[in-house]
Amino acid sequence: MKQIVSDQERSRLDERIAETERRTGTQIVLSVIQRSDSYAELPWKAFALGASGAGLILLLLYWRLYDWYPDVSARIMVSGMLSCGALLALLSVMLPRFAKCFLSDYRAEAEVRQYAKSLFLDRELFATRKRSGILLLLSLFERRVVVLPDRGVDDRFGEADVEKMIAAMTPFLKRKQIGQAFDAGLDYLTRILTTASPEACNDELPNEIIGEKGI
Repeated sequence: MKQIVSDQERSRLDERIAETERRTGTQIVLSVIQRSDSYAELPWKAFALGASGAGLILLLLYWRLYDWYPDVSARIMVSGMLSCGALLALLSVMLPRFAKCFLSDYRAEAEVRQYAKSLFLDRELFATRKRSGILLLLSLFERRVVVLPDRGVDDRFGEADVEKMIAAMTPFLKRKQIGQAFDAGLDYLTRILTTASPEACNDELPNEIIGEKGI
């Protein structure tokens, strides 16, 4: 996987994680994912749009130019439709930004959240003494942020706080400023969860950023 966060940035964020954990009494894990699903349907959606759009254009041209070109065969029209559909399907495979035009917000949100929950379980982020783990996940293709707090911090970090934290991080993610997005999230956690007399706690989860290609 291509390195998304530089070594220098990783080192800086590791220090920030340790400081935030000390202040808040939580265990924080950061993760950056290239994409949360393969979205096999996107090329087919692109193909359908290209073929139907080309078919409509060719039909209008045939209707307008029939008197001049009455012998145009259906085979030529079908070939044009298939070629246009294949071109858009290929573009959706080669250009992620173009493919994203065919991805609904609901589908993207559901897949990123599902990936985050799976990672939370696979990496055993629940295995802390006070169930105080918090996962901050960025999915680059979908440009989505997911924050998953364990049940040990539910009483201090509710759903409204999660939504506000995501809102603070998302603008940086959309500008591909990964470090700044994590900074915004850690700043929010510090502001909301800092205790009056933070306890000394063991570092139960690794501070290093989890980077995965995804599905």
